[in-house]
Amino acid sequence: MSAQDRLTDALYGLGWGTVKKLPEPAAVRLGRTIADLAWKKRGKGVQRLESNYARVVPDASPQRLAELSRAGMRSYLRYWMESFRLPAWSEDRVREGFAPKDVHHLTDGLAAGKGVILALPHLANWDLAGAWVTTELKTPFTTVAERLKPETLFDRFVAYREGLGMEVLPHSGGSAFGTLARRLRDGGLVCLVADRDLSSSGVEVDFFGATARMPAGPALLAQQTGALLLPVTLWYDDSPVMQGRVHPPVEVPESGDRAEKTSVMTQALADAFATGIAEHPEDWHMLQRLWLADLDPTKGTS
Repeated sequence: MSAQDRLTDALYGLGWGTVKKLPEPAAVRLGRTIADLAWKKRGKGVQRLESNYARVVPDASPQRLAELSRAGMRSYLRYWMESFRLPAWSEDRVREGFAPKDVHHLTDGLAAGKGVILALPHLANWDLAGAWVTTELKTPFTTVAERLKPETLFDRFVAYREGLGMEVLPHSGGSAFGTLARRLRDGGLVCLVADRDLSSSGVEVDFFGATARMPAGPALLAQQTGALLLPVTLWYDDSPVMQGRVHPPVEVPESGDRAEKTSVMTQALADAFATGIAEHPEDWHMLQRLWLADLDPTKGTS
């Protein structure tokens, strides 16, 4: 393991070991302080966040974009402070920390026994939403995690999420899709973060007026298993409680081949994500390149 990898792993270990012991007001202040320092430094992540917000809010002035990126970094650090503290939260604190709307789409789908796929963008705190599902609804679920480097850091994330009641599969290795399909055929729940896919198997979608690529997995799983596909969006307000909405199901088209159906369904997911992101852009934690035009200037305009 390189010195940089050891440092990265140690910093995350410090977060989970130390931040969760802080009183909540102290953790909130710490997160805001770190966010403001990072924003003032204007590193690559902050610049990319601001550039992404410029696509979401195309008529925003430079001052408005700067305000958005500052709020975005505060939201991002709120996510991390909450995530470091989640293992120490009581069940009551988890239940009280999230107030989703239209949960009946999820509970009705689970009651029907056909399996449910929840697809989310990188909005607010998806780990807290997952902890709420396992705590409030008493429903375990399966998710997929990118295999991070160093391996010890990936192991930390897996242990953290398993501690919240999730089954975590590594993205690489090729067996995740089959396991997810089996869980859904058994009437289970699958949750996937699904707003960014840079692989060759990603589906091109129109996203805020330009072309991006999103994963085909949610749509393919729904087609192959008959599971319900539900977009979910999350956001913070001025309270300690995170808000959220379970959107109506994305239906499988009646006509077209598998690729055509996948394209239509993935575009429907993108549209639902865009609705939530446009309403709360500062809670979209996309500090990486997403649109094809940003990856390759010769592509991606529409």
